Amino acid sequence: MTIQQEILQFLDALPIEYEYYTHHPTHTIEACLEMPFITGDVTICKNIFLCNRQQTQYYLLLLKPDTIFRTSVVSKALGSSRLSFAPEDSLPQLLHLTSGSVSPFGLLYDREHKIILAAEEAVKHTDRIAFHPCDNSATIILTQEAFWNVVVPALGTEPVFLAL
Repeated sequence: MTIQQEILQFLDALPIEYEYYTHHPTHTIEACLEMPFITGDVTICKNIFLCNRQQTQYYLLLLKPDTIFRTSVVSKALGSSRLSFAPEDSLPQLLHLTSGSVSPFGLLYDREHKIILAAEEAVKHTDRIAFHPCDNSATIILTQEAFWNVVVPALGTEPVFLAL
């Protein structure tokens, strides 16, 4: 079973509806924004995997696509000094992901709940939200309510919201 199939199976077991689209692999947020199903009522998040200098604390950060990522601002908002991009080899190890496919659905594999899900408050300002199912050749769109109130708790995490 592929990771994408595992994510779809996870979602199918929840009492929610979602839209599922396949497409050519997208490697940038700009390419994601050009997809025809990403309309004005959908936030497709910029997903960034971060860690502290000691690589003892990891964060999955969800940003609006037009938010400029500034390490110092995010570090201060999270109360963590010196955050940086997590090493690429930590993606498959911790989230079963590869670069370009980072998604909060990868938290399904964080069985020990070591990764903190952090989100810019503004990602919730549309009716719907979109993510890759840990594979950048597909996109899932859900209502904000379904994602934050059903999916995120089912992933076993409680998000931290940041005003950036």
